[in-house]
Amino acid sequence: MVFTDAPHVGAADRLVGRKRDLDHILEVFERDAGGALLLSGDPGVGKSAVLDAVTAAAARSGTRVLRAAGVEFEADIGYSALNQILLPLHSALDRLAAPGREAMSVALGFGAGAPPKRLVVCNATLALLRLAAEDGPVLLVVDDLPWVDRASAAVFGFLARRLSGDRIRFLAASRTGVDSFFDGSGLPAYELPALDRDSAARLVDLRFPDLAQPVRQRLLDAAQGNPLALLELPDALRADQRRAREVLPTVLPLGERLQSLFVSRVHSLPAATRTLLLLATLDGTGDLGVLSAAAREADGEADLRDLDPAERDRLVRVEESPRRLVFRHPLIMSAAVQAATSSARREAHRALARVLTDKPEQRAWHLGEATLQPDEDVALLLERTARRILERGDAIAAIAALTRAADLSPRGTDRARRLSEAAYVGAESIGALRSASELLADARRADPGHDRSLTSANAAVQLVLNSDGDLATAHRLLVGAIEEGDHGYDAEDPALVDALHFLLLLCNYGASEELWAPYYRAVARLRPAPPPLLLIAARTWGDPARADVATLQELDRIIDGALRETDPARVVRVGTAALYPDRLAAVREAAWRLVRQGREGGPVRRHIGALLHLCLDGYHRGRWTEVLELSEEGLTLCSNSGYTVCTWFSQYTKGMVTASRGDTETAHALADAMINWASPRGIREAVHCAQHVHALAYIADGNFDAAYGRVTSISPAGSFPPYVAHASWVFFELVEAAVRTDRRAEAVAHVRALRETNVAGLSPRLALLAGCAEALVADDDAEAGRLFAKALATPGAERWPFELARVRLAQGEWLRRSRALSESKVPLESALRTFQQLDSSAWAERARKELRAAGRVLPDGDGRPGAGLTPQEREIAELAASGLTNKQIAERLFISHRTVGAHLYQIYPKLGIASRIALRDALRREGSD
Repeated sequence: MVFTDAPHVGAADRLVGRKRDLDHILEVFERDAGGALLLSGDPGVGKSAVLDAVTAAAARSGTRVLRAAGVEFEADIGYSALNQILLPLHSALDRLAAPGREAMSVALGFGAGAPPKRLVVCNATLALLRLAAEDGPVLLVVDDLPWVDRASAAVFGFLARRLSGDRIRFLAASRTGVDSFFDGSGLPAYELPALDRDSAARLVDLRFPDLAQPVRQRLLDAAQGNPLALLELPDALRADQRRAREVLPTVLPLGERLQSLFVSRVHSLPAATRTLLLLATLDGTGDLGVLSAAAREADGEADLRDLDPAERDRLVRVEESPRRLVFRHPLIMSAAVQAATSSARREAHRALARVLTDKPEQRAWHLGEATLQPDEDVALLLERTARRILERGDAIAAIAALTRAADLSPRGTDRARRLSEAAYVGAESIGALRSASELLADARRADPGHDRSLTSANAAVQLVLNSDGDLATAHRLLVGAIEEGDHGYDAEDPALVDALHFLLLLCNYGASEELWAPYYRAVARLRPAPPPLLLIAARTWGDPARADVATLQELDRIIDGALRETDPARVVRVGTAALYPDRLAAVREAAWRLVRQGREGGPVRRHIGALLHLCLDGYHRGRWTEVLELSEEGLTLCSNSGYTVCTWFSQYTKGMVTASRGDTETAHALADAMINWASPRGIREAVHCAQHVHALAYIADGNFDAAYGRVTSISPAGSFPPYVAHASWVFFELVEAAVRTDRRAEAVAHVRALRETNVAGLSPRLALLAGCAEALVADDDAEAGRLFAKALATPGAERWPFELARVRLAQGEWLRRSRALSESKVPLESALRTFQQLDSSAWAERARKELRAAGRVLPDGDGRPGAGLTPQEREIAELAASGLTNKQIAERLFISHRTVGAHLYQIYPKLGIASRIALRDALRREGSD
């Protein structure tokens, strides 16, 4: 057999998604002592790459490979392909009998003489190959059969039918549906399929790891598993288009090789056929009635029978039920457009517009593409169409319609308004910040006074926040647009409501009371009444410490209504209002829906917001591995989309987990990055979140004095500053740090201030922590015991495992210091179990120390280092210790790099280490044990 012990796994690995195909080809050869196989497939499907892989496998097994490829300009040169394949055997010609030797010498161009008889050449070739096979197996490989010359094709056909029983095999590749001189009838054949969706995605991720998700999705849809398209389509895009910072064109551009494969096939068709393909592409429905009517409009003599050449060339097919035209590959549609002149495209659009009178959206689009001069009627049709499209969630199509409407606007004010709206949709929905900036610049040129419009201001705020601009500038810009606008404070005006939600966000980011006055002033003027969410979110998100019972009840009603909400913006806004009152669990399902939509190309900003809500809820509920993975997803998304203003969301949630697990070095680094970015921009809310991470990390290290300094920079002891939302989440750290550093007066003052707010009434979690804070400053042991018991009896306290364990730890520490040693062991052991389950190494060690002080004998750590590692964790640990990056480990184990990171954060505390650099020594110690 040719491939005895052939190690073809390496070839399959390099060819993503082709292992099954390679196995099939090798199996065909291995079950016979000889034989032939014809490989076929669509253009760009990877036939040559598969031949390369089979050739490499054969060569590694000791098989001699003779290879040729059809060449278009040599197709008329007799025996040119045979010359290619037999040239390495030239020296063996002398071993042939005289008739065969002379015939081969003439056929291959080595000698002169009369043209040899074809049968003589065929037999001589077979004899020559059998001589070569005496030294070992031989594999003949012929690529591009359609371009093989007639004489060589006849010889190859002769050989392919006479190899049985020999150690010679024949493998040839041809494009599906293309005629050639080679007669393959009766020979075994295998059609190479397109890559499946998972393999296609993996190939794109390996070659273009920084491709933005919506762009990746669009390219996967367009390529439909064609490897050449998967590799060339991204290269044909600009860098900003690949990262979704610019809107992709309606028809994707083709690279040079794709053009040579697809556009050339369209160019070779008759003119009437090309017209029909262009009309079908621009219509996009495949409706044969529309196509027939449009063909008559475009060319009175065109007929559906003109599709026949395209059908014969396997470019299109007609489905019978329902009867419609289907392109065999989306790239043929791109080729049909690319092969047409601009005037032909306009005429096709004009013909379709005349036919589609009963479909206003499609008609508006075709009119827009067919019109060269400014035309307000067409522009208005396109603007209305864009609004309807946007309601369906197709932001990209809406931007294209608005931009085209702007191009056709006779008046500068209308052009500026439409460009501003397109910029806002781009920045808000798909994260196309670069193109949004360019659209705004065009709007200013069209109408210099348009800067103060709401749509322009909404888009500009996005750009300011995601660039080097500061929050004060964004706030001033938005307030000016709201107060000077001509909206009449109509509560039904979507641009005004969006602007007010943006203003609400800016006010919260600023965490400063003076920013809020313009917001409340504008909301109070809304008619007939302000939307409830604008009022409630200002209290529960902006100043949660003072949210009263009625506000929380209204919030719960809003959340109930959001469970069936389909508008991504409203889902995130409701989740934001639910954030500080700990109601994120109620919107978890809706948030996951947005994340799934985002992964499939949905609104980027809403995807990021939903990730934050899932991470915050997951952190408090102890789902820390999930939080780390989703945080990494958020960081990648912000980097790829340009939404830098949201980066701190994921840094905060990742920092909280790493601090809670005892990886304080990482936690401090994340917090420092947040502060360095947010401080110059005036985004105090991000700074407060960073200080929270710092404080938690210092507490993990036992540095309560440093922790106290961090939390009091957010909320001074004895005070809950108005509109400093994060003060309601750090009061426990402040009281605990004050008590542990002999600042009892400050701790008492802060608990007194806590009682004057409704923080404890926001949620059971905060009630649990508030009760513990009360117990820590109690005047006597009896009162402290009662308050601890009351706190631990909080309904639903078990839903917050980390906080519950911290309260039990605090209770156990108090009991142990009160000399109630036996009583202290129960809460301390319970706390230790929870900390171990959470991989919270620093807090687990603190509980162990207290238990030892109470007289309980415990081993150091959790027993033998690494004993709790799962098989996958151990494999990841060993690969990381060898120096591989998360990405390299992910590629080797076929998992995501985010999953690798999440596993490592579980591995570190199990090994009793805090960082990657200690992995090798920890694993070595484990081995010696």
